[in-house]
Amino acid sequence: MIDLPVVDKSEQRQRKPSWLRVKLPIGEEFKKVRRLVDEYKLHTICQSGSCPNMGECWGAGTATFMILGNTCTRSCSFCAVKTGRPPEYDEDEPRRVAEAIRLMQVKHAVITSVNRDELKDRGAEIWYQTIMAVKQESPSTTIESLIPDVKANWDALERMIEAGQEVVSHNMETVEALYRKVRPQAKYARSLEQIKRTKAAGRRTKSGIMVGLGETKDQVFKIMDDLVANDCDVLTIGQYLQPTKMHLAVEEFVHPDVFAEYKMVGLEKGFDFVESGPLVRSSYHAERHL
Repeated sequence: MIDLPVVDKSEQRQRKPSWLRVKLPIGEEFKKVRRLVDEYKLHTICQSGSCPNMGECWGAGTATFMILGNTCTRSCSFCAVKTGRPPEYDEDEPRRVAEAIRLMQVKHAVITSVNRDELKDRGAEIWYQTIMAVKQESPSTTIESLIPDVKANWDALERMIEAGQEVVSHNMETVEALYRKVRPQAKYARSLEQIKRTKAAGRRTKSGIMVGLGETKDQVFKIMDDLVANDCDVLTIGQYLQPTKMHLAVEEFVHPDVFAEYKMVGLEKGFDFVESGPLVRSSYHAERHL
């Protein structure tokens, strides 16, 4: 175990450490992706989720597309995506996403969505149509879908993943002890079951968590054990960053050495792949997981 000096948490909240500095989004590839996203009236989690890696990923010609609109029915206390009652979904969206991915010549596409709890199928049909459209437009593109909690609607889960995407991710987000605080409308055991059912359906499984919300190391190790026990193949671990003052405050800026320890322990516990670092997000370097 690695024990580091304790830093005053009030001071941590005022300034970010040097290891959280990111490059400003620049370059021709960044401009190209931005133009295509705007032209095809698409949503990306890169923008809606205020991702710190947007400049790097867009500069490399990749983006994580967010389908089913950009208004979520959940109100998680960590997330920058706006919440409320979403408008009717756009049935032409699958075609536009697929065409943009083809024009970007994406080798590995990541697709996610907001929660659509008001829909009986949780948006599963649009999920299915989007994956199928991407496969038709770009047969060589591999696909990772980062799907929301289906609230135990297992028929919806089956439809979401039966189009044949290579990786299916569902983020746990945080340790069990912090669920009511961080994901008040989700259930820890239910999300684990969703991952287990996804693996049983023959998909490569993946999940992600944030640290710096007040969790302990032992709690992080426990969620690792729980994920491995429920057939999760890939784990991502990143630093929580407060998107606005209305969201949860950062309790701790976790040192990179601790992220390295988490990666080592995760691999020892049985994950096939662990991406762990301060700026890691669930879709960061997603192509490596294959």
